[in-house]
Order: sequence, then C-alpha cells, then structure tokens
Amino acid sequence: MTEARPTAVASASLWERDREVTAIGRAVDALCADRSSSGSLLMFCGEAGLGKTALLAEARRIAELRGCTVWSARGGETLRSVPFNVVRQLLQPALVSMLPEEAREYLGDWYDIAGPALGIADPGGPQADPQGVCDGLVAAVGRLADRDWPLVLLIDDAHWADQETLRWLAALAERLRELSVLVVVARRPGEVSGDSARHLDAVAAAVGSPVSTLSALTPDASAGITRATLGEHADAPFCREVWAVTGGNPYETVELLAKVQDSELIPTESSAGELRALNRSARGRGLVARLEGLGVDATRFAWAAAILGNGISVDLVARLTTMDRDEAARCAALLRTARILTAPDPAEPRAGDGDLEFVHPLIATAVYNSIPEGLRTAMHGIAAQVVTDSGLGAAAASRHLLQVHPDDDAELVDQLREAAREHLAVGAPDAARRCLERALKEPPRPEAHARVLYELGCATLLTAPATTIGHLQTALAMPGLDGDARVDAVFRLSQALLHNDQLEQAVRTVEAEAARHHDDPARLRLQAVQYMWEGIYAGEAATPGRSERLARLARTCTGRDNSERALLILRAFDAMTHGENAEEVVELADRALVNGRLAPGLGWTDTEWGIELLMMLGSCYAHADRLDRAESLFAEALRAYTTAGWSGGHLALANAFLGLAYRRQGRLRDAEEVLRASLRLAERVGRGLPLYWSATCGLIDTLLARGHVDQAWSIAERYGFAPPYPSTIVLPDTRSVRGRLLLAVGRTKEGVNELEAAEKAAAARGGHNPVLAPWTVDLARALAVEDPARAARLATDARRQAERFGTDTAIGEALRCAAALETGQRKVRLAHQAVTYLEASPCLYEHAVARVEYGMAARSAAELNRGLALARSCGADGLAQQALTARRTLETGSALP
Repeated sequence: MTEARPTAVASASLWERDREVTAIGRAVDALCADRSSSGSLLMFCGEAGLGKTALLAEARRIAELRGCTVWSARGGETLRSVPFNVVRQLLQPALVSMLPEEAREYLGDWYDIAGPALGIADPGGPQADPQGVCDGLVAAVGRLADRDWPLVLLIDDAHWADQETLRWLAALAERLRELSVLVVVARRPGEVSGDSARHLDAVAAAVGSPVSTLSALTPDASAGITRATLGEHADAPFCREVWAVTGGNPYETVELLAKVQDSELIPTESSAGELRALNRSARGRGLVARLEGLGVDATRFAWAAAILGNGISVDLVARLTTMDRDEAARCAALLRTARILTAPDPAEPRAGDGDLEFVHPLIATAVYNSIPEGLRTAMHGIAAQVVTDSGLGAAAASRHLLQVHPDDDAELVDQLREAAREHLAVGAPDAARRCLERALKEPPRPEAHARVLYELGCATLLTAPATTIGHLQTALAMPGLDGDARVDAVFRLSQALLHNDQLEQAVRTVEAEAARHHDDPARLRLQAVQYMWEGIYAGEAATPGRSERLARLARTCTGRDNSERALLILRAFDAMTHGENAEEVVELADRALVNGRLAPGLGWTDTEWGIELLMMLGSCYAHADRLDRAESLFAEALRAYTTAGWSGGHLALANAFLGLAYRRQGRLRDAEEVLRASLRLAERVGRGLPLYWSATCGLIDTLLARGHVDQAWSIAERYGFAPPYPSTIVLPDTRSVRGRLLLAVGRTKEGVNELEAAEKAAAARGGHNPVLAPWTVDLARALAVEDPARAARLATDARRQAERFGTDTAIGEALRCAAALETGQRKVRLAHQAVTYLEASPCLYEHAVARVEYGMAARSAAELNRGLALARSCGADGLAQQALTARRTLETGSALP
C-alpha cells in the first residue's frame, strides 16, 4: 500500500482538474514551439491537500513527454529562514553536475556574483549586493535555459520559500518575456506577510492568465475516488460520508481511504459512522497518537526529522538522537510503512536532499508542533552542533541557533556573528540581521555588545536605514567601540541618516565626533566626511565660513593619503559649485588622483568613503568642460558595479551620472538610454531617495533637450517630479529643470516662479555657477517681454559669472542669453560670439543650438544647415525641426520669427 500511495494521491488530486491540466499542456506546447518563444508562468493556489503537488507532478509528466528538461524545488515551513534555500534546490543540481570550468563558462561574469548564493563558489568579499545577486540568479536561469531548452521550473509550497528566493522569483517573473522558460508555481493562500507577501503578489501579477485557485472535490468526484480505491460496491451513503468527513480534500480523502483499507472496513452505510474516527487518526492529534503508537524511538526519529526539515538521512538523525545506525534504520522503516516518511522521488533531485522526506507537509507540521517546546528548543541546539560538526558552516547551522532560548552563551553569540558574516557575503542581509538580532537577545558580553550592534547596523544599512540609525546610535553610546571601528560606525551612521533624508543630522553627527579627536588621521577623515555632507546639503543656507575653512584645510593637503585626497575633491567641488575658476577646479581634482587614476581605497567599490565623494569628483570634470575625464570616471563606475554585481542604488547612480556626462557632451540618445536604465534601477531601490531624483531629473532634462516635451511631462507626472525636493543637491539642478519644463509646456507663470525659487536657493548657498544651475539664462529669456530690464540684469549677471568660471560652455551660453534679448546687428554679433565659444567647447548640443539661433539671426541658410546637421547628430529632434522650418521659411522669402 505504501508504494501505491503516491499514485493514488496523484490520481485523486487530478480529479476535476481538467482546466488546470489543459493550461499546463498549452504552456508546455508554447514553450516547445520555438527556441525564441517567450517564457511564461502558471500559478496554482489552494489550501493544503487540494492537489497542488499533484498538478506539479502532472506538469513534470507532460513536460518530460515533450522532451523538456524539468527542475523542481519546494519551500519548507521550518526552512524559511534559510536564504536561497529554494532557488538553490532548483538550480544547484544542474550546476554541480558540471565541471567548475564549465559552470563558470555558462554563467560568465555572473559566476562570482550568483555562484556563492547557489553554493557552487566561494564568496568574493565581505558583503555582496543583494540586488546584484538577485540579478545574477535571473541571468543564471537565462544561461541555463539556453543550454537546456526547453526548460521547465516547478516550485511547490512557494508560500514557505525563503525571502531571497521570492525576491528572485519576482525578478524572474518580470523578465520572463526575455527568457524561454516555463515556471509553474504552487502556493497556499495567505501564510506570508511583509516583503515575502509583496514578492508573491508581484509574481502573481506577472502571470499571463489569472491565478488558478483550486477548489475542493465535489461529492461526485469523491464518490468516484472512493469506488476506484475500494471497489464499485462502495454504496452511495458511504461515499457521501467520505466527502462530508474530508470536506472534499483530495489528500485527506486518499489518507482516509487508506485507513479504510488497513482496517478492512466494509464500505457500506452501516460502517460510515466509523469514518470520522479513522479520519482523526490521519491528522492532528490523531496522527500524533498514531506516531506515538509506533514506539518511543520511532517518535524520536520523526521528531528529529521534523527538526532537520530537509536533508533528512538515517545517519544524520542517528547522530541527532544518539541512536545506533541499525536502530535508526529500523525506525525509518516503521515510519515509511506508517506513511509518515517516504523516499524522495528520484525524478526530483534537489540540492541537499537526504534519504527521506515527509509524505506531506501537513504531516511534517503536525510532527514538528507535537514536540514539547523545551525539547524542541534543545533539539535545535543539538542540530546546530551536528550541522557545524559536519563542516557545513555557521550559516547552515544558524536556522537552528535562531530557535535556541537565550542563555548568556558567548560562544553562541560568536556563532551567530560568524553566520551573519557568511550571510552578508552571499547577499542575504535579512538573514544576517536575524542572526545579529538573536545574538543581542543572548545577550553578548558587555565588551562585545557594541560590536554586535555595529555589525547589525552595517547589515541593515542598504535595506533599512532607519533601523540602522537606531542600532549605530546605541552602539556609539556604549563602551567597547573604539579606534577605527568607532570612526567607521560614525561614518556609516551619517550615511544612514543621509539615506533617510536626515542630512542636517548627519552633518552634526560627524561634526560632534570630529570634535572628540585632535590632530590625527581619524579627525581628518571625519572633517572630510562633514564637508562632504555639507557640500551636498540643499538647505536654505550654507554653513557660515565653510568654504573658507575648507579652502584653508585643502591648501595644506598634498594628496599623500586618502583623507587628504578626499579634502582636495571636496574643495574642488565646492569651488565648482560657487563658480570659481574652472582651471583651478580641475587642478584640485587632478591632485586627488594618483597618476591620473583613483587611488587604492578610493575605488568605486571601496566602502571607506562612499560613492558620493567620487560622484563629486566626476561632477567637477563634467561642469568644467573636461567631459572626457567625467565620462571615463562614470564609465569606470558602471563597469566596477556591474562586475561586482552591485545592481542596486550604486548602479542606478552610476547610470545617472554617466547619463549626465553624455547629456553634457550632446550624446542625447545615449544619455536617454542610460538614464532610463538608471530610473528602472532606482524604482527597485525605492522612490523619494536622492538617487531617484537624479535619474528622474536627468532624464527629463535630456528629453527636453531632444525636444520631446510630452514625454518629459509624462515622466514628471508619473514619477512625482515636483516639490518638495530632497535635502541633498541633485544634478542637474531640480528647480532649473522643472522651471524649464513648465515653460516648455506653456505654464509660464509657474515656470518663472520655479526659476525664481532656484535663484533664491542659489543665492543662499553662494552657488554662482551658471552651468551647474542654469536658472539665470532661462529666467532671463522667460522675462524678456514682461520685464526686459530685469531680464537684462540677469543676462549681465550670467555673463559675469560665466567669465569668472571661464569655460567656453559657460561663456557661450551667457552670450546666447544676451543675444536672445537683443535685436538687429547686435543680436547677430552676440549670436556669432556664442557660436565661436561653443564651437570650442565639448558640448555638442549647446553648439547646435547656438548655430541654429545664429542662422536665424543672420538669416543664413548655410548656418542653419550646419545647425541642422549638428542637431541630427546629437539626437535633438526638436531643434532639428526648428532648423528645418527656419530654412524653409528663408527659402520662401518669409520673415523668421
């Protein structure tokens, strides 16, 4: 009977499932039709026992009949804290069957990023980027789908999958159109909350057809199963009672009928009254009583199996229960006969699986919950030791350690800290957080308490900056965090405050810590961090005397270490934002480099200083007409983050600033492409953050330059590009871009108000760089008719500031503005001067605009043709149309506007 049970369950569970089976068949046919066919996803939702697993087994049968490769995995109720557990089950068997060189070849650059999460490669550093690992796992499916097409992935009990797997599954679902793979998911309704629920909702939303919700069997189907199992002589009242007792649940129906056969009950109305008692013995307390009836040793074996959850083997259980091998094997045989444990299906190899598994998750849950609480906790502690002694590492043991009662155990704290480090190294910060939070409950020894809080703060920095703030503030208020670790904790606290839009508090935090130090390297680093945060603060006024103090400090710096190099970059950025001489800005920036390259420890993936400092360096070059250096720096950032698998906020910013360099160069099509990529990445990190504003603002600015005003307005509406603005400065300047956008859509008064707000903010901060925040020229043009006197004053100020800054772009743009306010020959002369300067600048778009405006002022078809060619080359469609229209107007002899 035991051997026949799976077939019986499958048969029962497929009754009244024709619609679902048909959907599976169609999806498999579509997958097999062509290698280039799009992927698809099916999701089956139903309560326990309604046949989800049987549908997945049928999906396997159908797919294999059509020649598909099929891989499967399932979640486990007690395994949800194990990161990448389900995706590892799914993909690892295929990868470990390859030679290491072959696996590296198939995964390419993603091998070092996704390999550690899959357990096929060692981690490459102390902390992997979770988003990068997720993207690497999606890429791994794509590579493997190419090799093993047609590929079908089956995921059972997805409601119990670990959060990291669900995040990957949601990302995979979004990309299925690009991957020729069929994914079939089974889950129960409910059962999850928080991020896991959100990820499952995203998976459901990606399903091409509605999620199939399974219902219980009808009385007729229940009767059919009963007669198919017990014989046609089972009468109608008996069959009706089977349905009533089980509620039409296929799994419970099969188990009940197995009990009927074991007890040799006659399937007639006279014995129908005994069905309820039999059904109770197959579930809940009845199952527990049946288990206890097998004897103490068998019960202990089942308990140990439930504690392990997966990878259940006779040897491992024997070690956990201290049984000898023969006794453990006898208990395993008893539990298999009793339909509590069974051998894994050989058609479904899974990573880490052992010799045994529970017949059904309902049984596993009932057995686990039947273990007395104190004993269950103790068994988890023993299991942790067994796993550790097996050489599987602290991370593998951590799910057991999380269940142990706090007992002032310093060794357990050390194990949990080590587990957290291992989780971080593979890109599972949430798992690391759980370990460190549990370590705090132990609690740690006083001398280690602050260190644990510091490590916890570092683990949550990327995912929960508000939580990080609390942990690090507490750590810094306790003894035990000294030297470089304390300085690093202060820096990370200030980063968390920045990411939580509390920049002023970030500045004050670093300032207070710097005051505790005297003339030592730590003080210099803290001062540099303070100046860095002050430099990107978009508050109403700059810190009094800040620029002067920074200039004095930078004059003493030779660039001998990274603290001095950081101060040189900060001084260059400050000088650039204030519109000081561009040659001096570039000289300061160059001194911060070593042989023209970033110094060791100041690279894009180094964490001691953060990304903001290097973005400042690149911005100095971008706005001082050294666009080749800016592009090189930002392209290097893109390569570094892509290679390291950092595809969260860091990659979003790298794309945004590379887009800024392209926009300044006039490569508008390239700028739009990378800025759209930046915005997609920023969406995954979260709206409202400074990096989100950078992507949105840069894209709108580029679309306006291209003449795609409707698209720019649509992006602004969709992504909330309107006040209130973030507390950090954004490049390009938000108010200037929004003001220009409002003018472009005809909302002139609002546009003028926005540009005047930009004027006020710049004056308060001493920002006088007309290239960085070009509100001056836009406002002058907007006021030309309504208030020509003020417009003229603004144009004069813009030219004075441009000549002080000294770049060809700044002076050329100021001359363009002046020309726009003039008429006659003076307009022509100024327009020609603007062309002369902008022709020498590296900014192709601004040169194109100047050419067209000069051609219109001078009524020169030749100049308009040159402007048209430039506009087309940089993708400025609106400007090209303007030039074309002006040229045609000249050809007809009509007056130009």
